[in-house]
Amino acid sequence: MTPAQIDHFFATLQAANPLPASELEYTSVFELLTAVLLSAQATDVGVNKATRRLFPVANTPRRILDLGLDGLEGYIKTIGLYRAKARHLMATCRILLERHGGEVPRTREALEALPGVGRKTANVVLNVAFGQPTMPVDTHIFRVANRTGLAPGKTPLAVEQKLLQRVPERYRKNAHHWLILHGRYVCVARTPRCWECAVAMDCDFRPKTPRPR
Repeated sequence: MTPAQIDHFFATLQAANPLPASELEYTSVFELLTAVLLSAQATDVGVNKATRRLFPVANTPRRILDLGLDGLEGYIKTIGLYRAKARHLMATCRILLERHGGEVPRTREALEALPGVGRKTANVVLNVAFGQPTMPVDTHIFRVANRTGLAPGKTPLAVEQKLLQRVPERYRKNAHHWLILHGRYVCVARTPRCWECAVAMDCDFRPKTPRPR
């Protein structure tokens, strides 16, 4: 994709969805951190079903710890890898209370020091909660960036770095939302829906997928 195509690509996505947002449900920075931590290798829909039960009962580090490990597992057992995620969340809550006064830290280093919080999760929190123009790369963004020619790369980090170079600054804060939604609903994994794609003209993918008969 050329710089002109990239600009048109994001201008088109912005026009269709001026204020994109995460599909995870949360009402605080801690709830966001918890939801993103739980979302690894799980769907947002599945995480939301669990947190709708969990958050009314426990939505702070102290309340999560008060549940105990077994109690927490009971709320999130419908999510994949729930036992490991429960252990990570409990350990994260202890660190938040012991080192950060119960608050979610605002730096990448401090976030990535939390159990279960990798680069992608830290990027989501920095972007969504604190407004930083980070570029979390999940499977949808990795696929869209490579398939379209927007930011080809062999690893999520390589794609992230290329996106930060190629996405115009005015689109950078919301870019990952647009890319995730585009990958989730249009540029899907098995058969991209090219026939209904608003940015097909900017995309390098060939041949375009025809409308099913």
